[in-house]
Amino acid sequence: MDINILRIFFTVLSFVLFVAILIWAWRNRNSAQFKDAQNLPFDQD
Repeated sequence: MDINILRIFFTVLSFVLFVAILIWAWRNRNSAQFKDAQNLPFDQD
């Protein structure tokens, strides 16, 4: 197996993982959790 084939494989795998994370982050059912998390730095106890 050539090293270039491994590089292509890992590049494609990284891209697919990136797209999967984007889809997960933009789903509607996760939006409530992210809205709570975006205000965490401003919460004063």
